[in-house]
Amino acid sequence: MGEKEDERSAQAGQLFENFVQASTCKGTLQAFSILCRQMDLDPLDYRNFYSNLKATVTNWKAKALWTKLDKRAGHKEYKKAKACEGTRSLIIGGGPCGLRTAIELALLGAKVVVIEKRDTFSRNNVLHLWPYTIHDLRGLGAKKFYGKFCAGAIDHISIRQLQLMLLKVSLIVGVEVHVNVEFVKLLEPLDNQENEGLGWRAEIRPSNHPLTDYEFDVVIGADGRRNTLDGFKRKEFRGKLAIAITANFVNRNTTAEAKVEEISGVAFIFNQKFFLELKEETGIDLENIVYYRDNTHYFVMTAKKQSLLDKGVIIHDYIETEKLLGQDNVNQEALLSYAREAADFGTNYQLPSLDYAINHCNQPDVAMFDFTCMCASENAALFREKCGHQLLVALVGDSLLEPFWPTGTGCARGFLAAFDTVWMVRGWAQGKTHLEILAEREGLYRLLPQTTTENISKNFDQYTIDPVTRYPNLNSSCVKPHQVRHLFIDGQQDSCPLERVGPTRSSVNLSRRESDIRPSRLLTWCQKQTQGYRGVDVTNLTSSWKSGLALCALIHRLRPDLIDFDSLNEKDSAKNNQLAFDIAEHEFGIQPVTTGNEMALDQDPDKLMMVLYISKLYEMFRNSPRYLELMRENVYFVLPFPQDNGKLEENDPMNKRRRKGSTYLEEVWTDHSLCCQLSCQSAPPAGDGGEQNKVRSMATQLLAKFEENASPGSSLRNKVSSSRCTRTVGKVSSHIGARAETLAILYETDHRPNALPVSTCIVRKEFPQNLGGSDTCHFCSKRVYVMERLSAEGHFFHRECFRCDVCSSTLRLGGHAYDSQHGMMLTHRHQPLSHLGTEALHCEPVLVDSDLVVYCVKVIQRQLEEVGEKQKNLEERGVTIEKVLRGESPGDGLSDEHELLQMWFKLVLEKNRLARYEEELVIFAQELELEDRQSQLQRDLQCRMSINDSRKSSSELAEEQEMLTEIMKVVERRDTLVSQLEEQRLQERAEDRDPESLILSRGYQFHWT
Repeated sequence: MGEKEDERSAQAGQLFENFVQASTCKGTLQAFSILCRQMDLDPLDYRNFYSNLKATVTNWKAKALWTKLDKRAGHKEYKKAKACEGTRSLIIGGGPCGLRTAIELALLGAKVVVIEKRDTFSRNNVLHLWPYTIHDLRGLGAKKFYGKFCAGAIDHISIRQLQLMLLKVSLIVGVEVHVNVEFVKLLEPLDNQENEGLGWRAEIRPSNHPLTDYEFDVVIGADGRRNTLDGFKRKEFRGKLAIAITANFVNRNTTAEAKVEEISGVAFIFNQKFFLELKEETGIDLENIVYYRDNTHYFVMTAKKQSLLDKGVIIHDYIETEKLLGQDNVNQEALLSYAREAADFGTNYQLPSLDYAINHCNQPDVAMFDFTCMCASENAALFREKCGHQLLVALVGDSLLEPFWPTGTGCARGFLAAFDTVWMVRGWAQGKTHLEILAEREGLYRLLPQTTTENISKNFDQYTIDPVTRYPNLNSSCVKPHQVRHLFIDGQQDSCPLERVGPTRSSVNLSRRESDIRPSRLLTWCQKQTQGYRGVDVTNLTSSWKSGLALCALIHRLRPDLIDFDSLNEKDSAKNNQLAFDIAEHEFGIQPVTTGNEMALDQDPDKLMMVLYISKLYEMFRNSPRYLELMRENVYFVLPFPQDNGKLEENDPMNKRRRKGSTYLEEVWTDHSLCCQLSCQSAPPAGDGGEQNKVRSMATQLLAKFEENASPGSSLRNKVSSSRCTRTVGKVSSHIGARAETLAILYETDHRPNALPVSTCIVRKEFPQNLGGSDTCHFCSKRVYVMERLSAEGHFFHRECFRCDVCSSTLRLGGHAYDSQHGMMLTHRHQPLSHLGTEALHCEPVLVDSDLVVYCVKVIQRQLEEVGEKQKNLEERGVTIEKVLRGESPGDGLSDEHELLQMWFKLVLEKNRLARYEEELVIFAQELELEDRQSQLQRDLQCRMSINDSRKSSSELAEEQEMLTEIMKVVERRDTLVSQLEEQRLQERAEDRDPESLILSRGYQFHWT
């Protein structure tokens, strides 16, 4: 008897091991069927199947898995599999999110049936996993099914492996899985049935399948963007074209292949040299590239359209994305060659061979598509009632919310939505009302697009299906029951028809609202601001500004502390104008369009030039809280005239100077009695008796504060510490984090902020007042019109001419460095060592693992490119109008001069808006670079400090001192960024209180079409 039991136990163990090791969908289902048949287990007995399987398979490998699953099943929310007892559910789709939902419903005690129209899992693409998803999958025994799970340097898994893993867990906990079954539509309960009759069913193919008679009260759509469930309106978002290429190459698991480093994300914005060399060597022009190694070598890259056209991958250039990337317009052989070349270069030619893996269509596994086209459901769930039968309908996965593809959020947000959906089903089973359940679910759905690794709970051990354990500071009542009444369809209303609803396209175009802001109104505003000032009589936008007093008066009106107006000499036009230009640039970030000397010439100032420049001052001052206060108090003409040491409100953004960051550093020194100034003197010799190494002490305290306030390498936090020691790092974390979240969400919908206030990204160096004519480009010596004129370091130039003198990379205002000794414009990477304050010449490319940081890098890069293209387009249109206004080209039937000037002025306003937005993007880019540099320095310093000082030479101790000094400079620069963001925040608040200013400087809105 004992021998038979041992033999049966050994057989069960072997059969179960075959099931665990199965590597295909068909193989898994077949091994499971054999296990059940040989061991007399009934998979339809979903209430007892798991316990019976545990009792049958008792070897040590299986017991380790049972321990993990028992721990999960022990959560109080499941009520020992009684929470949803009697609930019958149907899940459409066997993808990761559908299977994850099925597992949770089974643990709640519900009967769960999953239907999948295919019988193969063939998607090789690799998913990047958030930390919580890794923890969640480990809790389901991921390592038992797939030993390589998250064993690499970067946490990821192929979709195929993830599906296999979840399929096996689903079968173990009693889920019915049917493949080769396609959902067609819901079948309503019939009228006039005796007694209760038939409830909700599904029409499926094949029509003779046993599931045609299956009745259910919960149906969940998890079949991707095709979403075959009825009644859900979908929104489609389209951003600027971004062409992604994915490629899977055969992984032979050799030693040479294992040594090749994975690439978590290399972006052009932080490693221009890599991409420029790639383009020069191969002709391939990419925005970014990622490489993961799993079952295959998986590459994903964003390619530029022109590069694809040049390489013959795309045959014809069409405006319509569908035609551009259609099969008939793509040369498949050229695409294969393009992806292989990029992958080879990206891995430094270290992969021994790059043979394409084969996909489910028996073709090389390479794909090209536009990843900016995304769909989202307008709501997450609804209730239907017919003939007394109620049905809860919900969506999960891509059916609910398609991710912005490069960010790797699909799996993580998909699992969160699965837990939220299951929580809703539990609430219904526990007796909550329909509207209460729907209101709670829709409130959680509003959170979903905003979730990141940074703003969900960090205590993964406490995660359950209860949303409170996953979302900090959850407001469960943000949606009221009366707001979701339309989601309960009982036959008495037709707000959600049963027929499927196609996606509603959101044009996400930002169209300008018409306003009555004209140059004439700009003139009126200037007259009001300068009235009563000595020697100022503004009657036009040309000659009235020649003396420079009008510009100085305009600035003095709201910033009397900046200009001593009484000391100005009306006859010194050049000095007055240059003073105004310099103050506007240093204090407000407004770049000059000419020089003081040119303003003092015999002819009157150019009208178009003055309109462009004064409009920037107008928008800046209109956003000032002080200006709004003056409007309310109507004290335009009773302001005190020039006086010394004028003081303004502390919250006036124009009154906030660029802080130098010394406050925080002083805290470190003061708090620890180390108020000594760092110098370049040699460190004390190692081994000096009893004397503490000052560098070590200061570094220890400084690093302690960093660790307390912001984790190394991750400044993008969404929380603000109230403690005194968060003066700098905490501020940077909170401000940049909040902005980054907004930026990420806005980019997913292509809905950009419409007017970001001016911020000064760099303080101009001293330069001679007249370095050349403002209408001549400093670099190409060609004519530069007012509309296309940029200025920096006293030079004027075209946008396309503003390039690094070393590497010819495109430069942006505020993101450049200037070598005054040699008169060179440079990127920060090529800045001379003598000028290095925050960016070291030897900085490595930014390679970060934080999802949010990687996301922001890609967002910043794409939006900077898009802003540049829009600015170029505006400049071309503006130059065309400007030439007509100047009589340099015929009008060809265009409007009269007044209308042309109005058109030109609108383009000016639009260009100003884009310029402010570009400046904020540059701030983000600078912060990410500084963050990476700071984390590198901190790691290096910590490694050095782990060695006893007695073992170090004087030069090594001096290097520690220099390293600490550089950390302080980085902190100082980051503190300056915080100051800039604080100013922008205050200005945005001012805009909210000033509708007229909003029309002028932000006049955009989101349109649904």
